[in-house]
Amino acid sequence: MKQRFPHYVYNPVTLIGSAIAALSFGLIIFLFVLDLFSSEENTYMGILTYIIIPSFLIVGLLLIAYGIIREIKREKQGKVRERKLPVIDLNDPKKRAMFVTFSIGTIILMLFSAFGSFKAYEYTETDEFCGTVCHKVMEPEYTAYLDSPHSRVGCVGCHIGSGTNWYVKSKFSGAYQVYSVLFNKYSRPIPTPVHALRPAEGTCEQCHTPSHFFNEKKVDYTYYLSDEQNSQSKLSMLVKIGGGKSELGSIEGIHWHVNPDIEISYVHTDERRLEIPWVKVTSKDGKEIIFRDKNSKFDDKKFNQENLRTMDCIDCHNRPSHIYHQPDKMMNENLTIGLVDVTLPYIKSIAVEVLEEDYKTKQQALESIEQRINDFYLSNYADIYNSKKDAIKQSIEVVKKIYSRNYFPYMNANWKHFPDNIAHTYTPGCFRCHDGNHVSDDGKVISNDCNSCHTIISQTDNSGNTRIDLNGLSFQHPIDLDKAEQLQLCTDCHWKKE
Repeated sequence: MKQRFPHYVYNPVTLIGSAIAALSFGLIIFLFVLDLFSSEENTYMGILTYIIIPSFLIVGLLLIAYGIIREIKREKQGKVRERKLPVIDLNDPKKRAMFVTFSIGTIILMLFSAFGSFKAYEYTETDEFCGTVCHKVMEPEYTAYLDSPHSRVGCVGCHIGSGTNWYVKSKFSGAYQVYSVLFNKYSRPIPTPVHALRPAEGTCEQCHTPSHFFNEKKVDYTYYLSDEQNSQSKLSMLVKIGGGKSELGSIEGIHWHVNPDIEISYVHTDERRLEIPWVKVTSKDGKEIIFRDKNSKFDDKKFNQENLRTMDCIDCHNRPSHIYHQPDKMMNENLTIGLVDVTLPYIKSIAVEVLEEDYKTKQQALESIEQRINDFYLSNYADIYNSKKDAIKQSIEVVKKIYSRNYFPYMNANWKHFPDNIAHTYTPGCFRCHDGNHVSDDGKVISNDCNSCHTIISQTDNSGNTRIDLNGLSFQHPIDLDKAEQLQLCTDCHWKKE
């Protein structure tokens, strides 16, 4: 059989490398064509085509080169070599054929490798890669993301943004995450906040302009008690969302915190940024006011500098895309829109109770939810159980859906582990600073007056009595707490700290 290449090409290592490279190249072409004409994106197809198989192709090429060099060394074993590299005589037809074939093949493979590298880069930027490659690890975050107001904003839009610098940082962080998943080193749940997240001006403010927030926004809430009648109450308020643009005159409102004429910085003493003992407000002219929590033993002369932050969007909107809803809040919404029958006795109470139970697996949770709700009505309200089977069944499905959307036992992920800093009912939120305890040296206090951020204009109690005052009402708790609501924070009862 005539040999087209020099004899030292025909060695086991080079031949194995050639086989691996050829097979890998063929598979890449095949899978690329499948991916090109496929109507749906496939996570595993992308990983195989643009990441895993190209790695085998490179290994094959290295084996080819190693085999040739090794074979030449074997021929010259025991002799002093004047040249370290093989001599390629292009006048020799065999060597010329080898050189041309290898050169053309290398160029083609390099072009495809460059294309594959770009596709690999492109693929690692997709939401499917971020949310599905790590399977159960990222399922809680990906599930919440798909159901969020930012579900059409790509993961990289917030977690990386534009620019090479943050892209490189994210890939280094991603490499550690891959290691954590492979060797089961990841936290359960995933720690929050993300410390490597770039500042909001490079992400949020590419779409949202803080200086354009002004005036007030009317919002309505409907609440249900956990009693037999699921007693209903309502509240309407004007939320003061302004404060971002001083040219409009008044700069009072929630977005005063990001007014371009001031800078707010703070120090937190815990990982989740819920404990804030020190706040500094710096005006445009450089004047500073420092507020200290009078109940804290914080020493502003000795603290971790990494815990000093300049306030931006994420300090309040800390769950813009990965929101875990409280069971109480979700039941209020489903009762209001009629997906859960409000005439079912204690439906809110039993639903919240079964949702908050500690389950080991999702399957166990779903089975237990169905059994316990059915058993509750069968044991306590047999007539209603028989007459409203369809309503009970639909309510059970709604409760299951709430659980599947917001609870992930294997990752220990739920609303209690991911406090949302918007508002102050279920988590500390605003009260991290607006608790009435942060005082400056000259006696100024960060206010905890409800009317600083919103004005209640209408409230209907459990008996159906409605109060209306466009100038503002004092909040009346649905349950008579004998004025305790004036002495306590909402989170003293509604937040279950984990």
